[in-house]
Amino acid sequence: MHQNENGTRTLRLLFPQWQGGYDGSIFPGQIYPLGARLLAWLAPQSDAPLIEVPVPAWTGEPAPRDGGVLYRQALLQQVRAASKILREYAPERVITFGGDCLVSQAPFSYLNELYEGDLALLWIDAHPDITTPDDFDHAHAMVLGNLLGEGEPMLAGEVGRHVRSEQVALVGVDEVLDYERATIARHRLHVIPSAGVAASSTPVTDWLAQGGFSRAAIHLDLDVLDPAGFRSLLFTNPDVADPIDAERGNLCIRTLGRLLQDIAACTPVVGVSFAEYMPWDALNLKTMLHELPFMR
Repeated sequence: MHQNENGTRTLRLLFPQWQGGYDGSIFPGQIYPLGARLLAWLAPQSDAPLIEVPVPAWTGEPAPRDGGVLYRQALLQQVRAASKILREYAPERVITFGGDCLVSQAPFSYLNELYEGDLALLWIDAHPDITTPDDFDHAHAMVLGNLLGEGEPMLAGEVGRHVRSEQVALVGVDEVLDYERATIARHRLHVIPSAGVAASSTPVTDWLAQGGFSRAAIHLDLDVLDPAGFRSLLFTNPDVADPIDAERGNLCIRTLGRLLQDIAACTPVVGVSFAEYMPWDALNLKTMLHELPFMR
């Protein structure tokens, strides 16, 4: 197990999960795994082990629906597989390359147990991910709800130690649906909109200081970025005339980078999940190359 300069044992988790996501494209089951693998490739080199969570490929069969959720049994198996890897390697820091947003559940559940709830969760995302099967059938929109003990009941049951509301700050969430607003209010979740961090990271670092947490974990859904400036997102699929009607992000990548650096300077980061990277141009180019007979 790799130790960084501070002696922290680090594990890199490659989690090409797609069954919880939404792409609405002609390439179902392909964009999320490609995004996860590209993220792992783009990341700085490290001596930390990179362990892949087994995720079945798309077979062309219709998506099974169970309890109002698509692919629920497959997702349960993948959460359990990731949890098993984490228990076996027993890292102190987990960096996850996903995949849809549900990839954060197993590592954040593991870290919350490891640090006995002394863990801030910074949910940097255009969406709060507190949906239930009553409102949506894609589980990537339920992951924070699962961690809080709600969301999808069977997935929430896989969380060893549920997160307390005061551990969570939603960052970059600007607009929410009515039922999401009600859940945020009921849990009294702290919300920091995009405009709040546009010029300074102080609203986030102040929240961390006031909470007194010794460590932080960061869930980063890349859809928190403005699709006008970052094109590898759900909403920028060139082959879809009408992308899903959902809130778009408003951050630029330089603002996001500054925010992440300021968080790390304020509080030791023991978990990061990168999710929902959807490199459409790379996938289209890959598809074209695979169709060329002289490339084989």
